[in-house]
Amino acid sequence: RVISKFIVQALTNRDLTINGTGNQTRSFQYVDDLVKGLVKLMDTPSGVTGPVNLGNPAEISILDLARHIIRLTGSESRMVFHPLPQDDPVHRKPDITLARQLLDGWCPDTPLEEGLIKTINYFRKILQA
Repeated sequence: RVISKFIVQALTNRDLTINGTGNQTRSFQYVDDLVKGLVKLMDTPSGVTGPVNLGNPAEISILDLARHIIRLTGSESRMVFHPLPQDDPVHRKPDITLARQLLDGWCPDTPLEEGLIKTINYFRKILQA
């Protein structure tokens, strides 16, 4: 949700709201990579059962994500900081070792910036409609 929230805020030149210092990390994946992983998982033999993590192990801080989105949108938005919720994890980094083993070396291959540009263009069209 943070990507869509930041993009809409940036495209409308509103402040990007960041919880805590923004140093907490998250891992993001473009939907096409997830779909490729799901298709590979569906093609495995019936004896293969889950859970199989199809996430992206590349981490980025929320602060860096906000900076990327402001830059890519050409926004004049500022970043404003709010208290960090108690249940907000500091790091999120999935382990995709099992997915790589079971799914012929599958891993996400869409670079973050490419996925952000596609997502920004999508939201730009929606907001212009």
